[in-house]
Amino acid sequence: MTSLKLRYVALTDTGLRRSTNQDSGYASDRLIAIADGMGGAAAGDLASASVMNVIRELDRDLSDVDPLQALGTAVQAANDRLGELIVDDPAVEGMGTTLEAMLWDGHRFARAHIGDSRAYLLRDGELTQVSTDHTFVQSLVEEGKLTKEEARIHPHRSLLRRVLLGRDDNAPDLDYVEGRLGDRFLLCSDGLSDMVEDDVIAEALAAETIDMAATELVRLALEAGGYDNVTVVIGELVDASEDPDEHLSSSDGRPQLVGAAAGGPRGRTGHEAGHGTEGQHLAVDPEELRYAPRPPGRMRWFRRILAIVVIIGALVVAGVYAYSWSQDQYFVAAHDGKVTIYKGVEADLPGITLKHVDAVTDVSVDTLPGYLQKQVREGIEASSRDDATTIVNDLQQLATPKPSPSPSPSPSASPTKKKS
Repeated sequence: MTSLKLRYVALTDTGLRRSTNQDSGYASDRLIAIADGMGGAAAGDLASASVMNVIRELDRDLSDVDPLQALGTAVQAANDRLGELIVDDPAVEGMGTTLEAMLWDGHRFARAHIGDSRAYLLRDGELTQVSTDHTFVQSLVEEGKLTKEEARIHPHRSLLRRVLLGRDDNAPDLDYVEGRLGDRFLLCSDGLSDMVEDDVIAEALAAETIDMAATELVRLALEAGGYDNVTVVIGELVDASEDPDEHLSSSDGRPQLVGAAAGGPRGRTGHEAGHGTEGQHLAVDPEELRYAPRPPGRMRWFRRILAIVVIIGALVVAGVYAYSWSQDQYFVAAHDGKVTIYKGVEADLPGITLKHVDAVTDVSVDTLPGYLQKQVREGIEASSRDDATTIVNDLQQLATPKPSPSPSPSPSASPTKKKS
């Protein structure tokens, strides 16, 4: 079997309508990754850069660990980092980022995917989308309510259902992808996939070199309108015995970091205004609306309150059920010196009595043998009302009746004297 190595290239452009680049890309002979930040003034560039700076720590020798597990752990750490940034500065709450990352272990790729950044495979001239978009329209496609062609032009095609937000409620897809000699893998932001058809992407990706392919893909996105940042990361599997091609940007063996992670995220200076044609400004950056299903701020408090209400409701239901169950139980115990049948259980809670006298018998506890007196005072559990009655009857058979008090003897009559 031919030993394979990974050639790589990463390229990005801010686009024709954006003032900042919220994408981050990374490429090396072990790792290719892309993150597309969102949130507008809520720091999409900070989100993508922060996540990418955690993920690229995987670019090291991982021969002693499971690559998929390592990738999953890194994604969790990146998500936790977002959460820390939001706690430190609540003004950036609502920022998020997609992530597509592929970790090469020399035999296959471990892959992590969340959001709508895509992974494509070009093999033997045929382009296949490896990833599945976590979008609203993709769910409609899977349900058969939209075709892929209709999804491309749907007005809500950019609404995401899953994305890294610094919370624990969104998990990435994790899997392995097999690679073959000659395979080219393309990771791209939606700035390319929304602007350029797949068949055109396939033709460009098949260019003579991956560097030429990356340049052509970015050019196509800009010519189609360049409405968004466009970032492409390409990895190509070649024979490991081949000498580096000095004409390629990866020939020096150094990793390539592009976009927000390379330039450093901008300071938080208020709302970002996207630039339209003829100098017009957009009042709201569409990136702020991409993850519309969960608005930040008040909705987070609403979710917490709702969770508390649900928990309280569950406890109330459980309490009602437990009380109802307790009132179907019986036991025999002592009450005012008499053997008594109780309904309920021998346990009381503050403000709640769980036992009630059902019947007081005429059997005195102190007429029972000593060991039975102790059991009755501690309580004897019964399986039912009839079982409690049977217990009482058995105790009655073992009881020793108290002896009746003996009548007091009558005083003797005094002798009378005869009269003389």
